[in-house]
Amino acid sequence: MQNSNPNLTVSRVPGTWGSLLVLTGLVLIGMAVGNVLALLLLALYTSQGAENVATTITRLITNPAGVPDGWEALMLLQGTVHFFSYLLPALVYWYYIERRSAADFNIKKHPSLHVWLLSFILVLVFIPINSKFIEWNAAMKLPDAWSGLEVWMREKEDQLTRMTAFLTSYKQFSQLLIALFVVVLLPAFGEEVLFRGVIQTKLLRQWRNPHIAIWVSAAIFSAIHFQFYGFLPRMLLGAVFGYLYFWTGNLSIAILAHFVNNGFVLIMMYLHNIGIVEVNIEENESLPGALIGASLVISLIILQTIRKAGGHPGSLHTGHSTDF
Repeated sequence: MQNSNPNLTVSRVPGTWGSLLVLTGLVLIGMAVGNVLALLLLALYTSQGAENVATTITRLITNPAGVPDGWEALMLLQGTVHFFSYLLPALVYWYYIERRSAADFNIKKHPSLHVWLLSFILVLVFIPINSKFIEWNAAMKLPDAWSGLEVWMREKEDQLTRMTAFLTSYKQFSQLLIALFVVVLLPAFGEEVLFRGVIQTKLLRQWRNPHIAIWVSAAIFSAIHFQFYGFLPRMLLGAVFGYLYFWTGNLSIAILAHFVNNGFVLIMMYLHNIGIVEVNIEENESLPGALIGASLVISLIILQTIRKAGGHPGSLHTGHSTDF
């Protein structure tokens, strides 16, 4: 696919590793700016000074339930930091460094309706399989020699678990809508643009191997969340999103899959909180083996169907066709 502007076809930073280093710098700058801006916004929201807000942020991270209006403050914090850490740096990189347009994320502009539908269904069908990986990863034990590291990892995981439980404790429909925007829509766009649209594309161009590019991008995507006991299931999801992007040639498909995955969890949590659904989808126990087996078979069939429907789009900006 050619750049929409024929006069701007060469990256400002030639070479994959140099350009990815620039991207890393932009992400780090975005994180810093996002945190400072979040501090200012929280100061306005809580009518506190910057020093008091810094203390409030620490309390939000360690014990959000103990902060007045903590849910809204944490959503404001998370939304601001996420936008400046993921979506904005990726777009700045893509437009200014790569000198490409939004249309250049896609090889195929209009996937067929059944591909959209199958991608939607795939995410839901895939949940039982991933539940097994969630269970395995949550039970991970490190060697005794690394006990100090394991204690630190467990403390971080417990902290993130408390924060997640607090964020998904909502019972008001208005809170669900806010959560769908902050926790679902922003990550779906920001993380897919960054990890699939930019990083996976650059690695595919460098290595000419879709499998390596997809799985390395998925590993980076999972690692950057710093949830050590959720690394495997998140990496697996990242790989699914990556293959959907590679096979369909359209980033919107990966964004849809990401949105459906996160959105389904939040909606199920909301229905559980208000007493409509008894099942708590956030529990780490896997589903019955027969259901997992059926999930695996159906997921593979759907993936194969999407792959064939995509017509082996191949290169994703590599400049040549790569047979899968």
